[in-house]
Amino acid sequence: MTTEPTTPPTPSTPSPPVPTAGLPAGGVAAVQRRTVAVLVLTQAVGAVGITIGIATAPLLARDLSGSESLAGLAQTAQVLGAAVAAYLLARLITRRGRRPGLLTGYAVGAGGAALAVVAAAVGSMALLLLGATLLGATTAANNGARYAATDLAEPRARGRALSVVVWATTVGAVAGPNLTGPAAAVARWLGVPELAGPFVLGCAGMLLAAVLVGLLLRPDPLLLARAVAGHGAEPPAGTSWGRVRRVLAERPVVAVAVVGLSGAHAAMIAVMVMTPLHMEHGGAELDLIGVVISIHVLGMFAFAPLVGAAADRWGRPQVLGAGGVVLGLALVLCALAPEGGSWQITVGLFLLGLGWSLATVSASTLLVDATPLDARADVQGASDLVMGLTAATAGGLAGLVVGLAGFPVLAATTGALAAAVLAAGVLAGRLAE
Repeated sequence: MTTEPTTPPTPSTPSPPVPTAGLPAGGVAAVQRRTVAVLVLTQAVGAVGITIGIATAPLLARDLSGSESLAGLAQTAQVLGAAVAAYLLARLITRRGRRPGLLTGYAVGAGGAALAVVAAAVGSMALLLLGATLLGATTAANNGARYAATDLAEPRARGRALSVVVWATTVGAVAGPNLTGPAAAVARWLGVPELAGPFVLGCAGMLLAAVLVGLLLRPDPLLLARAVAGHGAEPPAGTSWGRVRRVLAERPVVAVAVVGLSGAHAAMIAVMVMTPLHMEHGGAELDLIGVVISIHVLGMFAFAPLVGAAADRWGRPQVLGAGGVVLGLALVLCALAPEGGSWQITVGLFLLGLGWSLATVSASTLLVDATPLDARADVQGASDLVMGLTAATAGGLAGLVVGLAGFPVLAATTGALAAAVLAAGVLAGRLAE
């Protein structure tokens, strides 16, 4: 297992004392418990803002564009927005800490959800894509929260700390798609198209998440971790990309972890974003589509604590490789699923989420293990940038593939990404030997 790579102070410079003013009686350990609790609460609320539109965004994009081949563009725009926001928020986090970065992400995402409502009301596809892009900032913030849980965690418990925050997304993520009925009632009350309703509720959820982060995430876990490690309160020297390049050159396992993250996320996005259309073609109602998406999201998040415990006990590479295998099985079932509702699409989407969980938790923990503290936020932001760009490309191509060859072909060809995840797990294991 990779040892903790934080750089100690030079022998000639005495380490500054660990700050204790304002800390609870339990010191840093108590702050870590409080941090995880706050992140769990925030994730549960913020996840509603991300997932509530998953089942309806492709349908709204299709209605506004008049083309099924363009239906995946809204989700692709959100993924692309998340990629760019991940890097920009990472720069803010490096300079100011986790709290300002997460708060900004939720606030910008809420603005994007509001724009999506306006887009539906005026019938503008361009405005929908802009709103979806800004909505991606909330995705970036939710993704970044998993790393915030590791700043003060003991190395042997990082997988569990990260996975508990990922698990918390279950509450909002599963509830979100099932709120399509109440969301439609809200839309009718506001006098906007029914498919705009989910974005109204999502906006409220993201604003609440921003308030919770701003009020409760104190002290800032990253700034405290730097002080404890003797790095001081000042931001690290050099440029963001300079620190990223240094880590990649010194620790090739970081690049392997990024491949695992990107492959799993791209495979999940490519198939998930086109599932609502595949089911609707067979006559499935919106409520049933919402249930299937909820089961998929359940697979993504509900078992994360078990995944984190497995990664801590048996190793990050082994769990990453298992994620590639589960993703492959999921794609086989999706390729065999007929249009409409079926057990194949239901089980396939669940396993697609579970494979994503196995790969994401293990690869993210591997990334933290291998990255020095002074470059951690930068590397995490760059990783999520690459992950998002890869997924955005996959999501954009998914609509074209389905339009030209059908959903089964999309699922079958996405198997190459599952193979990349498996290969990343194998290579990470070799590098760790």
